[in-house]
Amino acid sequence: MATTNDLKNGIVLKLEGGELWSVVEFQHVKPGKGGAFVRTKLKNVLSGKVVDKTFNAGVKVEVANVDKREMQYSYKDGDDFVFMDTETYDMVNVPSGTVGTAANYMLENTLATVAFNEGSALYVDLPAAVELTISNTEPGLQGDRSTGGTKPATLETGAEIKVPLFITTGEKVKVDTRSGEYLGRA
Repeated sequence: MATTNDLKNGIVLKLEGGELWSVVEFQHVKPGKGGAFVRTKLKNVLSGKVVDKTFNAGVKVEVANVDKREMQYSYKDGDDFVFMDTETYDMVNVPSGTVGTAANYMLENTLATVAFNEGSALYVDLPAAVELTISNTEPGLQGDRSTGGTKPATLETGAEIKVPLFITTGEKVKVDTRSGEYLGRA
């Protein structure tokens, strides 16, 4: 347990209902009249929903222990993704629902940060950009290059992204893992 005076950005709180919320920002406020309070912006660790919440100063809050580990994606086992801890070499199964859209940009041996709370995986964080090969895309039409248009392309992971017309099958490209946008040639 901690008090609202111990809050820091990035700390994870366990609030009513057992949900985990990460502190995005906080501000101690001491009005001229009345008691002090702490105004916070909290982000739900699982859903990503952001809410504003106000606590009275000095109120006890439960701090959740979130363990972030550098892990390497090994293989897919049914609906689970198997990750290997890079320090202990332990294998951990992470459900596909927890991996979410990160699965679109993960190849075997991809390094990722996996966050755990009480032994269960909360989320998987990939690097901001990854390099992947285009496995299939239609050729761009001659003369279309001046418009700056895009075309669909399938990555080696099976995910589909939009790429410029000059990109061809077999090229390595950089992809933003948060938005799925094409960033450039690798």
